[in-house]
Amino acid sequence: MSLRRLALVSIVVFFTTDAVSGEDVMKAVGDEVSFRPDKPLPPPVSSICWKHRNSAGGVVKAIEWDEEDGLVIPNPRFRDITTLDNNTGQITITKLKVEHSGFYTIEINSKAQEQSFTLTVKEPVPKPVIKIEKTGNPDVLYLRCEYNETIIWKNSTGETLTGSPMTKGESLTVKENGDPGNFYTCTLDNGASKETSDPVYEKNLFKESNKGCAVAPVIPWITVVIILVL
Repeated sequence: MSLRRLALVSIVVFFTTDAVSGEDVMKAVGDEVSFRPDKPLPPPVSSICWKHRNSAGGVVKAIEWDEEDGLVIPNPRFRDITTLDNNTGQITITKLKVEHSGFYTIEINSKAQEQSFTLTVKEPVPKPVIKIEKTGNPDVLYLRCEYNETIIWKNSTGETLTGSPMTKGESLTVKENGDPGNFYTCTLDNGASKETSDPVYEKNLFKESNKGCAVAPVIPWITVVIILVL
């Protein structure tokens, strides 16, 4: 009698959402964020409370739900922008402000969970403007982009270029390569948002210089009219 082994195949299906579980998150002002427990809520659930600790160490209840009265109560700082799903424990905060940055924890049935979430909210980066600075060489220019965080330079081929640090921002040295369609862009990135400058084209950076044979200047004819008075 032959023995047969039964293979048990487990299929695990992962559902991806915008909610974040146990991560550091960076958002721009005006964005929204969701945090959720990494495990299903243990039944029965009688209360859920999300707490927020700011950089100064102050702790408030961001939002809480109690089964007894069925009410969801947000802190004034989170009012009208925060919702709580009492089935999953997920909290969602919209219209984020810098003041919402901090450390988030959840309590289920008045018991603190091990999970924690760190949120950093930053102002959106401005759209950069590339400044042009001449050098002593007509075929070489400096492009300057002013910003205190990450700056990304690229050319029209998509190649990332290396700039030189300045007191505020970076400078990129560019040379005329004879391609008027070539251009350069500067992108600002603070981890929460990105903005890219309008392109600056080589044809506008380098003016045509007079090279080759010199052209004799044109001397206009001057017509002199002499009036004879008899």
